[in-house]
Amino acid sequence: MESQKAEILDAAAMKRVISRIAYEILEKNKGSQDLALIGIFRRGIVLAERLKQRFFEIEGVEIPIGVLDITRYRDDLPRNAKLPEENETKIPFSVENKKIVLVDDVLYTGRTVRAAIEAIMELGRPAKIELAVMIDRGHRELPIRADYVGKNVPTAKSESIRVEFDEAGGRERVELRKD
Repeated sequence: MESQKAEILDAAAMKRVISRIAYEILEKNKGSQDLALIGIFRRGIVLAERLKQRFFEIEGVEIPIGVLDITRYRDDLPRNAKLPEENETKIPFSVENKKIVLVDDVLYTGRTVRAAIEAIMELGRPAKIELAVMIDRGHRELPIRADYVGKNVPTAKSESIRVEFDEAGGRERVELRKD
């Protein structure tokens, strides 16, 4: 059976959402002082890069950016299972006393974010950790919420959200898929 698709955001809407999130982050943090971005592996990295670019356009400042793979922090695998292949985590700055904005494409159960926070805390003690996501689809299993949300899209558990970026081999859009 072929899944149905509905476009939630097109390329222009995604660009506006990213700009709004960037302005909200700068406003809440009173500028870019001690700010750093960490993108969660795959599409969170692309979104973090886009935010970094937007911060430069707004403030003329290069915000440090890191890449985080949460594979070894996942809690959805059996304890003695062989872990999937890890991608490289690259955080080329100290997280100590930084205002970290954790970036991901979709917030769903909260388990990915929990794993990411655990990984960051192993690296040091940030001043704070905030969360920015393109889409919040609900269905939380943990008490986690995003500080910055591009769009809230209530979904059924049988549905999925797909965020596509040019850099990740897709075209610019966010789709709701119904199986």
